[in-house]
Amino acid sequence: MPWAAALLGLLSFLLVHGSLTDDGYITLAYAKNLAVHGEWALVPGSIANSATSPLDVLLLGLLTFATRITGAAHPVVALGLLTVLSSGVLGWAWLRLIRRFRLAPWVALLGVLLVVANPFLLSATGLEVLLVPAVLLWLVVFAVEGRPVLFGVAAALTVLTRLDLIVFVLVITFATAAIRRRFWRASGTAVLVSAPWFLFSWFGLGSFIPDTLMIKQDQDGLFGAWGYFSGPMMYFLYQPVTVIFTFAAALAGVVFLAAWLGIRFARRWEGFPALAPVVGLGAGGVLYYVVYSTLGVGPYHWYYVTPVVSIATFAVLMAGIWLAEANERPELRRGAPLAALGLGAVVAFGGVGVDLAQGVPWRSPVIFGNWANSADYARVGQELGARLQGKAVAGPGEIGTLAFYCDCQILDVFSDRSQVAPIVQRRISEASAVGAFALRANYHWFDRPQQKRKPEYRLLYGKGPASGPDSWTVTSAAKGVGHFTLVPEG
Repeated sequence: MPWAAALLGLLSFLLVHGSLTDDGYITLAYAKNLAVHGEWALVPGSIANSATSPLDVLLLGLLTFATRITGAAHPVVALGLLTVLSSGVLGWAWLRLIRRFRLAPWVALLGVLLVVANPFLLSATGLEVLLVPAVLLWLVVFAVEGRPVLFGVAAALTVLTRLDLIVFVLVITFATAAIRRRFWRASGTAVLVSAPWFLFSWFGLGSFIPDTLMIKQDQDGLFGAWGYFSGPMMYFLYQPVTVIFTFAAALAGVVFLAAWLGIRFARRWEGFPALAPVVGLGAGGVLYYVVYSTLGVGPYHWYYVTPVVSIATFAVLMAGIWLAEANERPELRRGAPLAALGLGAVVAFGGVGVDLAQGVPWRSPVIFGNWANSADYARVGQELGARLQGKAVAGPGEIGTLAFYCDCQILDVFSDRSQVAPIVQRRISEASAVGAFALRANYHWFDRPQQKRKPEYRLLYGKGPASGPDSWTVTSAAKGVGHFTLVPEG
């Protein structure tokens, strides 16, 4: 199972590796600077805290450092290695669950395929979207097996993957009697494993949490009237087939969850195995969606990967367990779980169809909104770095791929913390007394009054082909033909 999952991960990476999004390159730029310069930074020499997933950057940085045996760093190769490893780890977790619940192996393969072939997930390759389902499923494994110390380690890795995944940690912890009874052992382990990073982040980077949450909340109005809660409908309006094959299994999982809770409270399912951690995975996905709907962030497509894959995985697990019980208990009918798993198979292979219809390999992700494709951004970044000769430039609004290939001082709210300072100050002034206290505590070691850096140039984006010097024509599947122009600042 781990080898089969790793193979699926490799095939998915080969499909998408030439079409990574700008936000994916933000993570790769962090990993590159960590491996090459030993800095937690998006651009060399400028410490930042906009990497959403510390664990993802640390693993990519380590693998990028390992690729330097040839003399040059290769973060994209490192991403391929991490994709294969994450997929294999996901498959390993499924193998443990197969043994615990006596599942048919094809059920686990279906669960892996629903994750690895998800069009929204593949469209966000480069971010931590595959690491998330891997760590979440190991949370379930150690909860099912009643191992509080290992659960604590998995919980620490989960919050280091994304701090907002604390939702799943709490739900699965308090849903599982074996972990709940040994809460202090599990939580103590989690604190010991994760504390070094969070202390470094607080003292060294000036914040426990990445600046990304503040930045995204400050982008109010970027998607017009659409918010996180209504975002799936926004995507459905222009890509209905993709949305159907992305969200269908999760919607079925929500129905499954409601039905299970109803039956459980009616005390009609007492003979089944202890399913609390599995149910916690599905309930965590629903709660995660609710929490994000209240945070005031935009409907970025990678934000939907966590609830979608967690609830879909829950649905496959529940149907697989139901089928395993029905195979051993003649009074239980096999039709319903087989129908549920059949729906999952239709969704999984429908997702594969959406992926392959985008072309082999991808020239652009299925879900895409950047101003330029990755190849054009790479060309502009390399030529921009040679043109600037060490001078700073204000970014156009998308910075990841440019920063990765430019190796220059391209200033943006994601790379320049002096631009984060006024956002923090404004959030503190607008918050309630409790919220302001929490923000001040979080940013206690952050230099909030710092002066904004002044670039010598500004890079501007415009529609249509380029004309004149210091201008580059680019194309995008989302925006069509456009251009970037380098102009003196001020």
